Amino acid sequence: MTKVYPNAAAAAAVKATSDGHASVLTVWKKSLLFNCNGFTVYDGKGNLVYRVDNYMQGNRGEIVLMDAAGKPLLTIRRKRLSLGDNWLVYDGETVVNPRLSVRKHVNILTTKCLAHVTPTSSYANNKNTASSSSSSSNKNKAMYEIEGSYSQRSCAVYDGKKRRVAEIKRKEAAGGVALGVDVFRLIVEPDMDTALAMALVILLDQMFGSSKRFSS
Repeated sequence: MTKVYPNAAAAAAVKATSDGHASVLTVWKKSLLFNCNGFTVYDGKGNLVYRVDNYMQGNRGEIVLMDAAGKPLLTIRRKRLSLGDNWLVYDGETVVNPRLSVRKHVNILTTKCLAHVTPTSSYANNKNTASSSSSSSNKNKAMYEIEGSYSQRSCAVYDGKKRRVAEIKRKEAAGGVALGVDVFRLIVEPDMDTALAMALVILLDQMFGSSKRFSS
């Protein structure tokens, strides 16, 4: 079986383009558990770093991102009673006080943008904003915007200053064997948390991938 995780040379080549600071992950859209759909994520040395094993129909629109040992890191839930494709991201296994809100972009005039990521009001308040007025304005201000094409595995995450903080790229063939779109690279700059970047990958797959049939 072809190895899906990066070899040392490939990882070094990507790190060189980012001054040696980017984290280069290989994302495989496959669960480690039998009869489950999910994701398995490796670092540049081939070590397991993240996993998703409950990515399937009938789990009531909830997805849990775990570390290699199975510890829940982030819980992703579809936002109920809302217009459009909206999701909430929580820390750990909690489903109270969501950290982030992620909304699919629906303006057909600007198709380059895929989704907007904004802090929730509770998250903004916990960040000790300077005043109540600034807190109110920050609630609706995008923390990240995602642009590109997820179906082609070619998209990037930009922060509020339009700096690219994460990128999804097709993974080159290893040993002359093409790996297809179910195996790709996630490159994360040090300014962004890698677990959060992986959560955004999961959400892009929900919004634009084959898993958009996820039950609500």
